[in-house]
Amino acid sequence: MSSIIIPSLADKRAEGRKLRDHLPRVDQGIWKPARNRDILATIAESNTGRLPRLIPMKMGIMAQSPFAFFRGTASLMAKDLARFPVTGLTVQLCGDAHVKNLGAYAGPDGHLVFDINDFDETIHGPWEWDLKRLATSIVLAGREAGEKDCADAVRELVRYYRQFLDLFSRMKVLELAKYEIRGRSANGTVREVLQKAERITPARNLRKLTEPTAHGYPRFHDKLPTLVHVPDETRAIVYAALKPYRETVTAGRQLILDSYHPADIAFKIVGTGSIGTRDYVILLFGNGLNDPLFLQVKEELPSCYSPWLKHAPRYANEGQRVAQGQQRMQTVTDPFLGWTTIEGRPFLVRQLADHKAAIDPAELKGDTLLEYATVCGSILAKTHARTGNAAALYGYCGDTAKLDKALTKFAITYADQATTDHEAFLKAIKSGQIKATQPPAK
Repeated sequence: MSSIIIPSLADKRAEGRKLRDHLPRVDQGIWKPARNRDILATIAESNTGRLPRLIPMKMGIMAQSPFAFFRGTASLMAKDLARFPVTGLTVQLCGDAHVKNLGAYAGPDGHLVFDINDFDETIHGPWEWDLKRLATSIVLAGREAGEKDCADAVRELVRYYRQFLDLFSRMKVLELAKYEIRGRSANGTVREVLQKAERITPARNLRKLTEPTAHGYPRFHDKLPTLVHVPDETRAIVYAALKPYRETVTAGRQLILDSYHPADIAFKIVGTGSIGTRDYVILLFGNGLNDPLFLQVKEELPSCYSPWLKHAPRYANEGQRVAQGQQRMQTVTDPFLGWTTIEGRPFLVRQLADHKAAIDPAELKGDTLLEYATVCGSILAKTHARTGNAAALYGYCGDTAKLDKALTKFAITYADQATTDHEAFLKAIKSGQIKATQPPAK
């Protein structure tokens, strides 16, 4: 009988340390733009497949600040990052890791957790890409809030990322699988977001998004341009797509879905990076009018990292890529997460904003910025540890501040680049090269 060889923790960490010979940690701080870098062409490419009438709105939101521009140009950073060497250690990437894409949401039993909560760009790829994007967002969000020096916050982000990789690499597999940040977190910033999330319930959505009708059942109100009813033909097509969606959730969830019946549907504009995609919200009722369920049916374009990752898994449906990536990354996942196809286009299906809340970037200054950076570091470490080789990652990152300093250098220089890009973007709008419209009032 052949013996089974299970690599030890020490062996895995040694594997990671050896990668420093291939890519020294100090080199993670290098950023230099390509000579032929064309931000306007990259932005135009990222808008392929989107609804043309909504693209000017997206451009208008991106014009608001360097951080808003950064949030709308994940494809630009993906292209930039792909030029530089990586360690070769891979994880399930969030793909658009920034401070607004972490937040609170409800688990299946109703308790609130804090985790990554946006996965449109998720894909299997280099861990460095997530950490560099998240670190840069700390700088841009901090600057937008009025914080002049964000270096300490980035160092804290990376330090906590390293330290939690150490913790997670020592955990039993099932312990790591269950690890989460709950509503009773000692972290004040997390607690505030969780408290905000407690107020975002289906009943609150019913009050906010609908209006009463003569026959008794509420319907979505039309609030142009962000929420508007769809033609009858579209309504029928989207409703029909719920049937194949049902097959992508577990048997127990299918039983629950069968008890809900669609009452209304509308087109909804969401996010920054997602503007221009086809996005529908469906109102369903179960056991009477006090039992609403809101589903979001959201078109998913290919991940912006796909062109740069030849060996990443490919999916017949991009909604499946997002749903399964989310399930890998989150400790607790939306029980109604699934996917479907509408007129040949891939869609993700999920609950709409069930107890979902995120940090207000205006709050990210001083001690709050430092505190939030530590939360971001620990959450990203958890995600990468769940989906990659945590011990090898920690072996590479190490127990000194070398990586912290390198990524702080990168984050500041890339944030400066994003600010320069934003200025060029504003000039293109002013000259008429790019059409931008005023964002709708919130």
